[in-house]
Amino acid sequence: MLSRCRAHPASRKLARSLHASSSRRRELFDPSNVDRPSDEVDVCIVGAGPAGLSAAIRLKQLEQEKGREIRVVVLEKGAEVGSHILSGAVIEPRALNELLPDWKDRPDHPLTQPTTSTQMRLFTKNRSFRIPQPPQMAKMGTYVVSLSRVTAWLGAIAEEMGVEVYPGFAGAGLVYSPDGKSIIGVRTNEVGLDRQGRMKDSFEPGMEFRSRVTLLAEGAHGSLSKEAIRHFILREGRDPQTYGLGIKEVWRVDPSKHEPGKVVHSMGWPLDLHTYGGGWAYHMADGLVTLGLVVGLDYPNPYLSPYRELQRMKHHPYFRDLLSGESTRIAYGARVLNEGGLQSVPKLNFPGGALIGCSAGFVNVAKIKGTHNAMKSGMLAAEAAFDVVASDAASEDAPADMSALETSLHKSWVHDDLYEVRNVRPSFNTSLGILGGVVYSGIDTLLLRGRTPWTFRNKLQLSDAAHTKRASECKPIEYPPFQPPLSTDLLTSVALTGTNHAEDQPVHLRVRRYLPQGDGEDAGAEGSEPSKGLATERWTEDASVRREHVHTNVDEYAGLLGRGCPAQVYEYIDAEGTEAETTDVAEQAGWGGKRLVINSQNCIHCKFCDVKVPTQDITWTVPEGGGGPKYSHSRLSRRHSLAGTCTHPDRERLAITRAFNPYMSTSPDEVPARSSGFMRTSPRAARRVSRTCSRS
Repeated sequence: MLSRCRAHPASRKLARSLHASSSRRRELFDPSNVDRPSDEVDVCIVGAGPAGLSAAIRLKQLEQEKGREIRVVVLEKGAEVGSHILSGAVIEPRALNELLPDWKDRPDHPLTQPTTSTQMRLFTKNRSFRIPQPPQMAKMGTYVVSLSRVTAWLGAIAEEMGVEVYPGFAGAGLVYSPDGKSIIGVRTNEVGLDRQGRMKDSFEPGMEFRSRVTLLAEGAHGSLSKEAIRHFILREGRDPQTYGLGIKEVWRVDPSKHEPGKVVHSMGWPLDLHTYGGGWAYHMADGLVTLGLVVGLDYPNPYLSPYRELQRMKHHPYFRDLLSGESTRIAYGARVLNEGGLQSVPKLNFPGGALIGCSAGFVNVAKIKGTHNAMKSGMLAAEAAFDVVASDAASEDAPADMSALETSLHKSWVHDDLYEVRNVRPSFNTSLGILGGVVYSGIDTLLLRGRTPWTFRNKLQLSDAAHTKRASECKPIEYPPFQPPLSTDLLTSVALTGTNHAEDQPVHLRVRRYLPQGDGEDAGAEGSEPSKGLATERWTEDASVRREHVHTNVDEYAGLLGRGCPAQVYEYIDAEGTEAETTDVAEQAGWGGKRLVINSQNCIHCKFCDVKVPTQDITWTVPEGGGGPKYSHSRLSRRHSLAGTCTHPDRERLAITRAFNPYMSTSPDEVPARSSGFMRTSPRAARRVSRTCSRS
C-alpha cells in the first residue's frame, strides 16, 4: 500500500504532465489513445455527500481501532464539499449518533436547530386544514438543518482524520479489469476540451484512481451508478427506481413569521388528482425558511411544469402570509430524489465495489427523510471494505467481494426502516389511484405499520418516463402570471443557484441512442460512458437521433423538456428553412420547423431530463470538475475547503490538485466569475437573460 504522506510516483508523473501540453494543437480527442496518470488507493469513494463521507470517516475510525493504515480518497464533482447539496432538510440523527457519538460536544457542529413541532396540512386552492400525519413523519428528536453545511462539516472531519478529499474532481468513468468482469477504479474526466471535443492548449487527460474497493455515492441517478447497475445487472428481480423532483427555495423571512424548528408538510393543491407529490416549509435557524414542492416524475401530463407548480403554490394564502413583510428569497435549487422504496433498491455489491446512499435509494417516503439511512449504508460499506482491504487471505488480483454489505444492511435498522413503509409510495401506482393511495398509505402508516403479507410491485416494470401520456390525451395547464418578489420567472431563480460551467467545453447532456447488444438488450437502459479498454456499450449521437428526438418530443409530447426542466436548459426553437431536416450536423438537426437547443451552462445537475424525457434519449454525463451549482448561502468557512484545511503533510498532492482543477479556490467566495459561461440561452431568450441579470 502506498503511504498517504509520501509523494507517489503517479503524482510526480501527473505533475510533469501539467506542463507538457502547451504545444498541443487542437486535435480531436481520442480516449483510446491517451496516456492517463494513475494512482493506487485502497478505497475510492465517488461523491462527498453524507453517505460517502460517512464511509470515509468510518474507514479511518477502523484504521485507528485496528492499527491497519488504509488510504481513502473521496472524489467530489462540486467545486467545494457541499456546493452541490441542496440546503434545507430534517435529519434524524440516528446514524450520526453511531458514527460520531460526541458530535454534540463539537463546538462547530451545524445541528443547532432541533425540531419543535410537526404538522401535515391539506391544501385546497384558498384554504388549508390540519390533518393526521404519519407517525413516522411526526417523530421528534430530529433537526432542521442546512444539509450543505452538514456535508461540509463532515468533510472537514474526514480530512482531519486523514481522508484525501478532492473537490472539483468528477468521477467520469469506471475502470474495468481486463476481462471486464470487475471494477478496479475510477477515471476522472478530461479538462481542456472545447465544445467540439478537441484538445485545447490547457488540455489534461482524466486521472485513474486504481482502488481495491470502489464505493459509488453519487446521489440519485448518478452516471457511474447507472453504468454499474446495467453492467452487472444489479436490478435483476428488483423494481425500477421511481423518482420525484424536489424544487426548493430558501427565504429569510420577516422575524414575526419565523418559528424556529417548525416543520410543515402539505398535500393537495396545487397538484391535481393525477399527480403524486406534496409541499413543505421548514423553519431553520437564523431566520431562514426552506420551502418547496416534490412532484412525482411518474406524472402523466406533459404540460405540467414542476417549477410553475411551485410558484403557484406560493400564491396560496398560507405561503403568501409566511413570506409577507420583510422576506427575501436567497436561494433556489432542484434535484431528483429516490421514491421507489425497498422494492427498488438494487443489489448493492458488484465485483470490486458497492452502491451506497442515494446511489442505491434508501429514502423513507413516509418520513420524507433519507440522510440517516444513507449515512448508515456508508458506515456498513466501510466495515465491509475495511475487512476486504485488511484481509491477508484476499488476493490482490481477485476482485473485492463486498457481498457482506448486502447481508449486514439486511440485518440493520435501515432495512427495518424501509420495510415498514414499503407499500406507501407503490400504492399510488396500483388500481387504487392517487386518492386510493392516500387512503391506503394513511391506514398502512397509522395502523398496519407494514405488517401485511403483501408487497406492492411494479409488475409491468414501467419507468417514470413510460407513465407520460401523449399531449393529445391531456389538457394544457394555464398557470397564473408571476407576482414578483413572491413568484418569479425561471431564469431569475436560476441566477440564485450560482450555476457555472466553462462555456467552451463539450455539452455534458447528450442526445444519444444506444445500440442493442448481442442478446437484444437495450444497453442504454441504465446509462454508461465509454473509456479506454471498455467496449461494453455502443451508441450513436448523429443527426438522425437528434431529428427523431425533436419529431417525437415536439409532435407527441408538446416539448416536455422545455417546460419540465427547472433550469431552462432545453428549448425547442424555430428552425429556418428545411436545412434542419437534411443536415448531417447533429446540433443543427430538427424536424417540422423545430430544433433542440441545449443551454448546458444553465444545468443545475438535477437529472430531471435523464429520468423523464419520454424518448429516453438524454444521457447526463459529468461536465468538467467544479462546474454546476454553487449553493453558497450555506457560507462554508475556510476550513471546509480542501485547499484551506489539508492537515496531512502531502502538500505535493494538494499542489497538483489545485493545478489540475483551475476552479479550486482557497475560499469558497474566491471561485472566479466566468460570465461567458453563465446561463447560456438561445437568441430568442437573450433579452430575458439580460433582464434577469439586471434584476438579480
